[in-house]
Amino acid sequence: MSFPTVSLQRVFSFPLLPLKNFNWHLTFARLFSSRSHYGRISAESFYTSLLEKSTHIIHLRQIHCQLYTHGLQNNGFIVTKLIHVTSNLKEIHYARHLFEEFPDQYVFLWNAIIRGYSMHNIFDKVVEMYSRMRQAFVSPDTFTFPHVLKACGSLLAKRYGRAVHAQIFRHGLEEAVFVQNGLLSFYVKCDDNNHARIIFYGLKNRDVVSWTLIISGYAQNGQYMEALSMFRDMRGSDVKPDCIALVSVLKAYSDVEELNQGRCLHSLVIKMGHEFEPDLRIALTSLYAKCGQVTAAKSLFDQMKFGDVILWNAMISGFAKNGHANEALELFTEMISKSIQPDAVTIQSSALASAQLGSLDQARWMDNYVKNSKLGGDVIVSTALIDMYVKCGSVELARDVFNRTVDKDVVVWTAMIMGYGLHGWGREAINLFNEMKDAGVHPNDVTFLALITACSHCGLVEEGWEFFISMKDYGIKPCQKHYAGVVDLLGRAGYLERAYNFIMTMPVEPGVSVWGALLSACKIHRSVTLGEYAAEKLFNLDPLNTGHYVLLSNLYASARMWGGVAKVRVLMKSKGLNKDLGYSVIEIDGKLQAFRIGDKSHPRSDAIYKKLEWLEMRLLESGFAPDTESALHDLDKEDKEVTLCNHSERLAIAYGLISTSPGTTLRIIKNLRACVNCHLATKLISKFVNREIVVRDANRFHHFKDGTCSCGDYW
Repeated sequence: MSFPTVSLQRVFSFPLLPLKNFNWHLTFARLFSSRSHYGRISAESFYTSLLEKSTHIIHLRQIHCQLYTHGLQNNGFIVTKLIHVTSNLKEIHYARHLFEEFPDQYVFLWNAIIRGYSMHNIFDKVVEMYSRMRQAFVSPDTFTFPHVLKACGSLLAKRYGRAVHAQIFRHGLEEAVFVQNGLLSFYVKCDDNNHARIIFYGLKNRDVVSWTLIISGYAQNGQYMEALSMFRDMRGSDVKPDCIALVSVLKAYSDVEELNQGRCLHSLVIKMGHEFEPDLRIALTSLYAKCGQVTAAKSLFDQMKFGDVILWNAMISGFAKNGHANEALELFTEMISKSIQPDAVTIQSSALASAQLGSLDQARWMDNYVKNSKLGGDVIVSTALIDMYVKCGSVELARDVFNRTVDKDVVVWTAMIMGYGLHGWGREAINLFNEMKDAGVHPNDVTFLALITACSHCGLVEEGWEFFISMKDYGIKPCQKHYAGVVDLLGRAGYLERAYNFIMTMPVEPGVSVWGALLSACKIHRSVTLGEYAAEKLFNLDPLNTGHYVLLSNLYASARMWGGVAKVRVLMKSKGLNKDLGYSVIEIDGKLQAFRIGDKSHPRSDAIYKKLEWLEMRLLESGFAPDTESALHDLDKEDKEVTLCNHSERLAIAYGLISTSPGTTLRIIKNLRACVNCHLATKLISKFVNREIVVRDANRFHHFKDGTCSCGDYW
């Protein structure tokens, strides 16, 4: 599309400001007013000097007028310079007007307008102008192609970019370093590392830009080992890495969690004198945070005087992903207090931290903050809020976020489906999936994992199986998590032989998650022989995971095979493994209170145990008989107790009852799977205290109300 030429009358229609209104240097003013000085220098040098000192569009328009006054409006050198300066001042539309009114558009003018669009990331116009340039039979040069290749890479216009590559050969410019690096960058951006590697190895002179491009390309595309291999080759050459290359390598070390090598690179950064470079400081903070070294990461973070949002994100994310939820939220609050504007990544990490705490008050605060910000319509933020509310025990509030999200992509739909599944609302998950299909949204692999999980938690075996089979209809190949989900689906329902046969016919080697699902099912249904077989596989694949030994011990205990329990204890001790201690957390008035078995450390301990005795009496009056088998799972539960009434979740319930008004919902988080005894007791408690009690255990959510549980006793 071409712009119409604007008449001279229109060009000169703006008001001419007197020279005294210009904020120019005095020397510059004299240049413009002194004819004698003007006569001593060439017109091109004079106007170039004017343009270099111009800081406003009004300056450029007056210079443009002077060009017409002195008959220089067709001087290609001056007009090209005028277009460059106009673009630099972000007046790209005026630059385009200057270009269009020039009668003889030769290569330098084309390069100037293409550069202008490129520097402002208006890449579709770069491609448009290059196409017009070709149609006008103007031959491009080495300054044309880097901008065009940058546009093709940014637009992911791979086919067009390859045509440009061919034209580079046609014009004999393939040896130019700028052009070669432009090609390298184009293929990297288009995720075509094969062609990028061919270009790279074809370079006669690989400069720091070439090395940085190929290393960054591998790192950005998730090929971290290739990036690190290239960096080793670079270190073996005579080219020293720059800050950009070091940032990419640090990112690679972060993502593969190679802390020792990352520390070595940190030493190199210090040796090269780059330790205070902001981008490197961010990358180093991210490295230590991702590798669990949050103290080192915070030390680096605190040394930065003026950290931007990326640095704050690295630290907040590091805290959240390493289980330091309180620290993450404290840092988020500090960030806001310093008027640093959070972005979607900040909210995502902070919502994750809120979900870890399980505090519904904190979740509501986070949601209200988003509502009052510019991020309310962001799908990444909406997805994070849905997940946050789900894990804080409120499917209803999660659905509210889902309903108000305007542009729902597959991730938003999937988050809500997974939320229903975790809370045991399998039918709702299936119904929502049908709505998703009606909305024309194509499911992905995570969607089917959510559906299989939802069906597994509700005993919808055939429905879950059908979803697994239908994955191929959408061109989705199952991964280990899908196979593990199906094993859990079948095994939880008691179809152990079918689950075993399914594993034996898997097209891939079964992993830890698959054998773990089978062992868990064997524990539920007390299938010792098959459970021992699954445990043997797990011990070979993942010998230091305490959970596998705990499951096997519980299986032996449920079958009253105390010799097996003792054997597992000895095995764990020989490997230096210890069981996780159980605890429960309840939120009261925005504060989280934690309890362990038999805990008497709380200031209101006397009142708590008095309420606990009252609960125990009511349970006995209602005919409740403790399931003493729960006390025998001495590697997974919280140690034997005669009455089992002071398990941590019972203490949390008692504290909640004495600390809240009648009818208030109690929300409890337990780090282990709830025992059978406490599950049965909580159902009855919910009835005679007329409360809803929401418990999040290690596997799922339980909503206790009126003597029933949302899981239907299927867990």
